[in-house]
Amino acid sequence: MPYLNFESHYDKAPEIEVAGEHASWGGWESVLGAICARAAHAKAHVIAIDCYPGVDDVLLGLVSQRLAPELVVDMRGLLLPQERLNDILSPFLTDDRVRGRMCFMQLSEFLDAQKVEDARRQVEKAEGLVLVYGVGATLVADTDLAIYADLARWETQQRYREGAPNYLLDNPDEDQLRKVKCGFFVEWRVADRHKFDVMPDCDLYLDTNDRDNPAMVEVEGLLAGLAQTARAPFRLVPSFEPGVWGGQWMREVCHLSPEPPNFAWGFDGVPEENSLYLRFGDVRLETPAMNLTKLMPREFLGRRTYARWGAECPIRFDFLDTMGGQNLSLQVHPTTEYIHEHFGMTYTQNESYYILDTEDDGAVYLGLKEGIDPAAMVADLREAQAGGAPFDTERYVNRWPAKKHDHFLIPAGTPHCSSAGTMVLEVSASPLIFTFKLWDWGRLGMDGLPRPIHIEDGRRVMDWDCTTSWVRENLVNAFEPVSEDEACTVTHTGLHELEPVETRAIDVRTSYEGTTAGELCVFNLVEGQHARIVSPTGAWEPLEVHYAETVFVPADAGDFRIECPEDASEVRVLMATPRA
Repeated sequence: MPYLNFESHYDKAPEIEVAGEHASWGGWESVLGAICARAAHAKAHVIAIDCYPGVDDVLLGLVSQRLAPELVVDMRGLLLPQERLNDILSPFLTDDRVRGRMCFMQLSEFLDAQKVEDARRQVEKAEGLVLVYGVGATLVADTDLAIYADLARWETQQRYREGAPNYLLDNPDEDQLRKVKCGFFVEWRVADRHKFDVMPDCDLYLDTNDRDNPAMVEVEGLLAGLAQTARAPFRLVPSFEPGVWGGQWMREVCHLSPEPPNFAWGFDGVPEENSLYLRFGDVRLETPAMNLTKLMPREFLGRRTYARWGAECPIRFDFLDTMGGQNLSLQVHPTTEYIHEHFGMTYTQNESYYILDTEDDGAVYLGLKEGIDPAAMVADLREAQAGGAPFDTERYVNRWPAKKHDHFLIPAGTPHCSSAGTMVLEVSASPLIFTFKLWDWGRLGMDGLPRPIHIEDGRRVMDWDCTTSWVRENLVNAFEPVSEDEACTVTHTGLHELEPVETRAIDVRTSYEGTTAGELCVFNLVEGQHARIVSPTGAWEPLEVHYAETVFVPADAGDFRIECPEDASEVRVLMATPRA
């Protein structure tokens, strides 16, 4: 069914055109030719291709065939024995299907020191060309040509589904959620520490997200592109995922494939998951947005935000679609103390649901009813999970009717979920994976397995004082006027004082004059077909924004103006900033 009364122009592939001349290559023939030419020019003896976990082995085969090296050192052969790796990983991976503990180790600690030393001797003795390939390749020897082959985490997860194993485990047939857990808690953390140590000093950067059409640029070109990105508003490359409760709204509005049965999640503004498309002339290169966060943290996040959060983006915008779908799982997020003590995270998932659209019976479950017995609620949850009577959600949890532009605030510890028939723009400070499901309406996941439930963790973090009257006063449409004139109206919509993000709805009739004040801003166009964000000083090119698109305004972008188009009487943006 049509959800909009206008044609959506949502852009699934936003690009950033990098200024200046930067050598770049697209396609295997061009990339391999450039590597060979650079090797010859450098009179290379040792070439290292350092990789992010998940990079496809086809790269090694193609480069080896073209270069015909005398010696190939494959980094997988330098790993510790699998039994030893299993012992090391065990405390971080735990027995739980989705949760682990953050790994603090360095990549070198997963390598066999004697094998590394033997490889170094082999490299020294070799008279011809040497190729060192794989995760950590730059650790083995001094190189004459260093290439970093990168991969987005989102693409890695798709490869897990196709049967790719984790890098440190021999587990091609493993449960998808367990593979993602190993990536999230161990491999991506370890790989990021290594990548951001070595990648800026490499010569070439290779994008391997498209197996059939790689792209490559000089590292100085990549860094120039990231520096440019940190000076002007930009969009990330969104990604979308079906789910057991998913709906149909995003399929229409975001122009998605008709093949999956639904789309549940839309990651439109999640730097830890999304990528950037950088355009170098005829070559489009995909690079994880985390490269911007880690390499340009002050420019992107701002000095104050970086001082408080480190090189982590504290604001995420994503979509939860149950239009024509089912209820989300009833869930609760851990307190900061709990997530730190149990999982090694420094912050927790504080969030909100901004309602983009609803069906007639759309609602949000939020907070506990007055006077409930916590022990009885936990007992009923356990019984339901054990196969007994379904959990009577509305006996214990408030069900608030929802309409377009409502805003529900969800501090950590608050039980919540959206019902079927709601389209949610979720605004959060979110470490992504830490949701304690309390009840999932008796469903199996799309993989045919029961979805993970964590009642005991939920019980320990539940704010039992978050009851009806408090929720009504503090968490449901807690709107406060900020300013109003002929040009625009600004309304404070949250988040709650317990949460680290502030949000404002800005109704723009002609224009809104804003400033980053040296800190990150993020907004989504939640009403209107399109708008423009411009620099009053001409410091950067204007950006056209379409309905439902999320825009990051980096700290270094400075002053900005959001303009309502002449063909509209008003547009609305929901803007979020880190709270001071």
